[in-house]
Amino acid sequence: MHSLASTLNETIQRENPHVYEMLSDIAKLIYFPKEGILSQSAEAKTKAKKYNATIGIALENGQPMHLKVIQDNLSAYEPKDIYEYAPPAGKPELRAAWRKKMIEEQPALANHTFSNPIVTNALTHGLSIVSDLFADSGDSVIIPDKNWENYELTFSIRRGAEMVYYPLYNDEMKFNASALRDAILAQKDKGKAIVVLNFPNNPTGYTPGPEEGKQIVAALKEGAEAGINIVAVTDDAYFGLFFEDSMHESLFASLCDVHPRILPVKVDGATKEDYVWGFRVGFITYAAPSSDLLSALEQKTMGIIRATLSSGSHPSQTFVLHAITAPDYKAQKQEKFDIMKGRANRVKEVLESGKFDDVWTYYPFNSGYFMCLKLKTVEAETLRQHLLEQYGVGTIALGQTDLRIAFSCIEEENIADLFELVYSGVKDLENALTK
Repeated sequence: MHSLASTLNETIQRENPHVYEMLSDIAKLIYFPKEGILSQSAEAKTKAKKYNATIGIALENGQPMHLKVIQDNLSAYEPKDIYEYAPPAGKPELRAAWRKKMIEEQPALANHTFSNPIVTNALTHGLSIVSDLFADSGDSVIIPDKNWENYELTFSIRRGAEMVYYPLYNDEMKFNASALRDAILAQKDKGKAIVVLNFPNNPTGYTPGPEEGKQIVAALKEGAEAGINIVAVTDDAYFGLFFEDSMHESLFASLCDVHPRILPVKVDGATKEDYVWGFRVGFITYAAPSSDLLSALEQKTMGIIRATLSSGSHPSQTFVLHAITAPDYKAQKQEKFDIMKGRANRVKEVLESGKFDDVWTYYPFNSGYFMCLKLKTVEAETLRQHLLEQYGVGTIALGQTDLRIAFSCIEEENIADLFELVYSGVKDLENALTK
């Protein structure tokens, strides 16, 4: 084991032995190199006043070399802000700006100690970092039965973890906190669990209410008190898109300092929040009372990034930084929020008409990009294919009965027509079955 990894491990063990027990085998071995090319280049950047022949980029006339055909399209930005490598942890100004934004949008965070957000290549990369740092073969990853399918690839296929599912909704069609608690307590023999909390939920668009949020925190705390080390991951991909009286803050803040056996990890990003899906800019943030512990986790995270991605896209980070610090940012974001809320409200209005009650119900939704129908008479995959072939309508089939509709990409005036076509597709299949 490298001495830097040993030092980080010793720090984590000293500050919180439970967090050390959460680390995967790879996490215990990983470190961020301080004596190699990056550290020597960083030193040269401050001291090499005459010639700096360290970093692997090309310079011309004192600025990063570039092609005019590219720069002509990016003339609003200085070459130094788009062509050079970004630091492995991300552009410092962007990290600071995102941290400020987090506190503004979640005031409760101001009372807690948490790390500076580390830039990831969007949320999938952030979750991949979580899996590398905390998931070993046989570890349990607890997610609801209605979930984003990439969790299985990220945690189970890549890292060999075991997926543990619980029903998202209880009999009252609220968040099933008791099922979550039972799933956590079932891991007592293992002594460890990774719990992924994704709100607004993909695929259902559901976010728990404030009381349900308290029940979730209580469930995790009960697990911790039972001796289970819990990596509590808030997948906040759709953060801010809360259209009704649900929680309007991430559970990340509520989980800070709840118990020494709970490590809150927030994965979020500009991808969905700021409608820049192709920019691939996300963040991973840790919470703990110890700044030394947070620093060690940051170093290990940077080690994972260095070993896989090296560093994220500098242009994308610059674009996001300019956006979230622009004077018109909040007003423009509110404008888009209002459009998204209007679409969600229109979906509910159409579904509440009663016209379609004979063929489907729908799962409660109040946020995000999506909602799910629960089909009564036909199979979801059969309907999906029929809609695609006969009506040119694309939907997502999930299991036998569930059909996901992304209202985020449908103009409000077209929503009624969309559901009319889905209804027609169901009726076509029903008629075919009776012939």
